This record gives sequence, C-alpha cells and structure tokens, in this order.
Amino acid sequence: MSKRRQLYDGKAKTIFEGPEPGTVIQYFKDDTSAFDGVKKAVISGKGVLNNRISAHIMTKLEGIGIPTHFIRSLNMREQLVRQLEIIPVELVMRNIAAGSLCKRYGIPEGTVLQQPLVEFFYKSDELHDPLVSEQHIMNFGWAWPDELEEMVHMAWRVNDYLNGLFAGMGLKLVDFKLEFGRLWGENGELYILLADEISPDSCRLWDAATGEKLDKDRFRYDLGDLTEGYQKIARKLGLIPEGGLVKDGTFDEELAESLGDIENELARKSHWKGLKVVSKKPRKV
Repeated sequence: MSKRRQLYDGKAKTIFEGPEPGTVIQYFKDDTSAFDGVKKAVISGKGVLNNRISAHIMTKLEGIGIPTHFIRSLNMREQLVRQLEIIPVELVMRNIAAGSLCKRYGIPEGTVLQQPLVEFFYKSDELHDPLVSEQHIMNFGWAWPDELEEMVHMAWRVNDYLNGLFAGMGLKLVDFKLEFGRLWGENGELYILLADEISPDSCRLWDAATGEKLDKDRFRYDLGDLTEGYQKIARKLGLIPEGGLVKDGTFDEELAESLGDIENELARKSHWKGLKVVSKKPRKV
C-alpha cells in the first residue's frame, strides 16, 4: 500500500482517502476474527478472494438496478468506491435458521423459514452489535422511516437475485448482512446506496447437495480450511482458475495479480443517473 491518508481501520478492511473527491479506497485484509474478536487469525489470500467476489456481486446487483458504492477494483486487494455517510445499522436477511437466530430462539440449525426474515443490528463493537427494532432505529435517530423503507426494499431485491444466482451454482443462501450509506446530491437530494461488501465473510453459503459450509463459519467453528471454502465459491462464479489462488496455505500472488480487474460499467455514466431519490428535504441524523 502506498502512503495515503487512512480514514478507518476495521477488522477486515481499511479505508483510505480516494484519488478524487467523493471517493475512498477500500483495502481487503487477510485478517479474520470471530466472536467479537476473541478468535483471530491472518489467513493468506482471504482478502483477495473477498475483494474479487464482492466486486463481482456488486456489479451484478448494479446491473439489475440496485445502486452500490462500488466503482471498480484497483488491484487484487483494493476497490475504488463512492464515499458515503454510513448508516450505523446492519440489516440481516435470513432464509434458513443459523447462527445467532438459533441461539436466541432455540430453533434447530437448518430450519427453512416460512418467509425470509429481516433483522436489524446496531453497529457497535462495544455493545456487541445488539439486535434492534425499527422503533429503536427511528427513536435514536440512526435512520429515518423513508430510509429504512428503501433499505428493506433493496434487501428483498438482493435476496431474490442472490438466491437465484447461488441456487444455479448448487449453493444455498442461508443468510447475509448488508450495510447502507447516504449519498447527498448537489441540491440536497438523498440517495441510499448499498455499501461495505458482499462476500463469504458476510454471507452464509452451504453446498446444496452435501450441506458443506463454505463461509466464515469454517473459521468460527473449525470446520475446515477457510480459503478452500471461499475458493469454491469464487470458482463457481468464474472468478479464479480451477486450481485456485491458495494451495496448502500458500498464496500465489503472481497469479492473483494477473487476473483482470472488475469494473462497474454503470459508474462511468452520469453520477446521479439511475439513482432513486429517497428524500429532497434537508435533515440531520
């Protein structure tokens, strides 16, 4: 990484000032953590796989009319993205019971939900990302009703698309986490865009035939090599060679650098074209 101003350093990504106004650079680390940072590791190649998978999925979502912050990948670990005002709420969409849902309510893992379930969590490491309701979010000023409505609407569309995408690859989309941000127009217009990443770090993906878990649960619960699970997903998406980028824990940096960058072609067009105006009223959050 060249010298530049760091804006944020998280568990799995670092954010740097972008080359032009309104942009930032998102750097994907190999750092991995679980259980609020109790379990940690550095897993060679994980950041490269997440960068590539997320860039690909973001461009696909943009293609069906879901606005995202992604502009283009810069290299094997970095993306150029729009700078947003991040809403401090994570939206989790669940199709099959797993993880904290099972712990909270005693539901057997693998139970197919009667309909997809939307949950919200307040983004706070200190408070361990507590589950919150829409009333909490609005009362505490984290988001406005029209913003929440747009977030949920987008999440349902993402769920529909990703379910079809992964089903065609022989995978079950168990659940996934989304983050959103505000983009302000030149005349005070408010747009809501999909932010952060969509990768095996933020999705649970199971092999439909065998039930094998190919996501971050491999690391959480010692279920197998993490990068092998991520590579299986990347191979199915056609993003890496059949031989993979990581073999026996060794990351092939030369091969990774040779892979083509991914670009959101729609980002070349007018900055505001195709974006849905959520509100034109000045507001403070």
